[in-house]
Amino acid sequence: MVRRSVGYLSLVAAAVLAVASALVPSVGLLADAALGDIAVQPLVVRGLNAAAVLSATAGAYLVVESVLVARVANKRRSHDARNVLRLAFGAVAAVGVAGALTEQWLGVLFSLGVVGFAVTFALQQPLLSLIGWFYILVKRPYAVGDRVEIADTRGDVIEVGFLTTTLWEVGGRLVTSGQPSGRVVTVPNAQVLSAQVVNDTRLFEFVWTEVTIQVAYETDLAFAREVMVEEADALLGEEMRRGIKTYRNRLDRTAVDLDVREGPSVNVVQTESWVELRLRFLSRSRQATRNRNALYERILDRFNDEPERVKFPIGRNR
Repeated sequence: MVRRSVGYLSLVAAAVLAVASALVPSVGLLADAALGDIAVQPLVVRGLNAAAVLSATAGAYLVVESVLVARVANKRRSHDARNVLRLAFGAVAAVGVAGALTEQWLGVLFSLGVVGFAVTFALQQPLLSLIGWFYILVKRPYAVGDRVEIADTRGDVIEVGFLTTTLWEVGGRLVTSGQPSGRVVTVPNAQVLSAQVVNDTRLFEFVWTEVTIQVAYETDLAFAREVMVEEADALLGEEMRRGIKTYRNRLDRTAVDLDVREGPSVNVVQTESWVELRLRFLSRSRQATRNRNALYERILDRFNDEPERVKFPIGRNR
């Protein structure tokens, strides 16, 4: 509401400036004033016209932006719409101010065309990033709030600008547990045109992940697998069933034919010195590490209660 009020004031100021620019020559104000060989009156008129254009553009942007934000409940879409408005009104303001100062509107447009042609060669990377922003806006590979991986950078999207995407880093060089590192990473939008983009939460907020536990060959594998499934079902069963239902609904809309299990499962991998039991379960992407830690503790507690049925490998090869 405040921004809309400021916008209306800017529009009123633009009207006042436009009237002032018309009155200056009509009343003969500063008609004889000069700076050397340069007449002051035309400069004042051009300056007032440029200020009027700038004030009108800023006011119109604030009014339109405030109305749009009020009507768009989705924060992601309002963020994108705000960026489009900034770009459009910024371009209009630049052309308008240049035209008002030079009073050569056709010349300004022609000059912008020539300059734009030259800039295409001089600023290829920023232009690619701008094209990348349009691609993000239209194709929606990710939006603000999504957890993504762009090239080698992983994190939560906190802003999508004209040239860069800003991520709240997850993992990275400082943290190996798949949790936020506290660092903010800026990625050029051009990356989406040439690098792999992985989105954990765009179409489906769950991911399949695993907990791996090593046991000795003497272990009762059937019992161990049953324990792991029981603990996963006790911790995440209801949430997993809702997630799998959503997952199946998403698959039905595509040509992909997959057999999706109703609950967690355990895969057995034989190695030279021990057996690996890999519990596969569905988890919300942002809670995967927390759920893995909880399952490790629950499963190991159950295994330790049955030392005769579950044995762990020992020796220097482990």
